[in-house]
Amino acid sequence: MLEVYFESDKEAISFCEHLFQLNKKIELHWKTTEKWGNHLQLDQQESSDNFMETIAGAMVGVFVTHRLTDMINGIIKHDYYYTNSDEIERIMGLAHWVFAGDDEDSQIVRNNKDPSQLLYSLFLANINNSGVLHFDSIINFQLKVFKDQLIHYVGLAIDEFKREEDHQAFIDMLRSYIIKRKPVVQTVHILQGDPFSFFKSDGKPFSGMDLRILMQKEPLYIVGLDAEELNLSPLIAMAPEKIKLFGDDPSDPKTLTVINIFQERVEFEPLSNFPFPYDLKNK
Repeated sequence: MLEVYFESDKEAISFCEHLFQLNKKIELHWKTTEKWGNHLQLDQQESSDNFMETIAGAMVGVFVTHRLTDMINGIIKHDYYYTNSDEIERIMGLAHWVFAGDDEDSQIVRNNKDPSQLLYSLFLANINNSGVLHFDSIINFQLKVFKDQLIHYVGLAIDEFKREEDHQAFIDMLRSYIIKRKPVVQTVHILQGDPFSFFKSDGKPFSGMDLRILMQKEPLYIVGLDAEELNLSPLIAMAPEKIKLFGDDPSDPKTLTVINIFQERVEFEPLSNFPFPYDLKNK
């Protein structure tokens, strides 16, 4: 038998929900005490290892649902000294992404580790060491190793936040630069690729020499670009009045950058709408 105390009614209910999602064969008795709040007695006839693991998994679920955001918020404010509410909110979102994101980028940022596994092992160690558990006590006194790791992850989130800030400042600068320039090319057609392929309004492709000549005429260094960059630099040099961009990946980062800079000048269409003869198999 195991006794678990929760001061919060919501957390006690959440624990039961997580518990029965993991194992429906656990016997539970629930009563309330004036001193410790919700008192849960848990018992199971199956192997104790499985029983303990189920309890630890349910506690991880409660922590992630009810405590993680507050802990991250405290770290942002008290360990990294952020006070602006908008910045805190953005860093909070990135920290959750670093902690639990299932996309490739978030996994790379956290070195393919699962932070919840450390949390699980700490809960399991406390369960194995005592037959009476106080959830709040574990949170307040037994999770230092996890909090130290979380501080690191919040730091990674702040790095991402700063990169986004720098990128947005770069986009804003290029946007202002383009607005002040007269178009060198009225309309340019672009095919997605690495790098982009550029076409004139009559369907003829811009050759590498065409692009280099255009870029040499424009002091791209003043906006942090050079002639070796073959996606954005040619477009900044052209300052086109209209951009028709064709491809099948609207979330492509290079495409999104072009749209963010040139805004209403850009039309994005499927690759199948490309109006000129071209060997699309090479794209």
